[in-house]
Amino acid sequence: MGASYWSYYVAYQPDLDAALDALREKVFAEGTYWWTRGELGTSAGDHPQRPTDMDELYADEWVQESGTHSILDMFDVVSDGEEPDYGTVQPVTAAEALRCAGTEILTRAHVEAIDGLAERRAFGRCAILHDAAGRPEEIYFWGFSGD
Repeated sequence: MGASYWSYYVAYQPDLDAALDALREKVFAEGTYWWTRGELGTSAGDHPQRPTDMDELYADEWVQESGTHSILDMFDVVSDGEEPDYGTVQPVTAAEALRCAGTEILTRAHVEAIDGLAERRAFGRCAILHDAAGRPEEIYFWGFSGD
């Protein structure tokens, strides 16, 4: 099947791990992820018998091997200087933002410029996006996962 690209925008909050956790809960509750018991092209939300909690979801052998092709495949935001690992989200650094977008203060207008920073499967990225006045407004999560 191959990895799937995914992206999400959430309201800004200073704790990126808390933002990731809340987003994962939302995606799980909505069923907007691929669940292996479903058919290709459908989401878990199309199947009333889908797992009722994340422990049940991750106990599924197919999910363990193929993932959910969503943010549910990401478990942690890495800290500054920490090496990203499978299932982690790495924040865009100021140097990366400057190199890709020409500014350290990113907005939605810069998303296309930074999208290429998510280049490895099973790893995610995130960036704080600002409003026109330069105030943090959103967090953009994106990446590739699933198999």
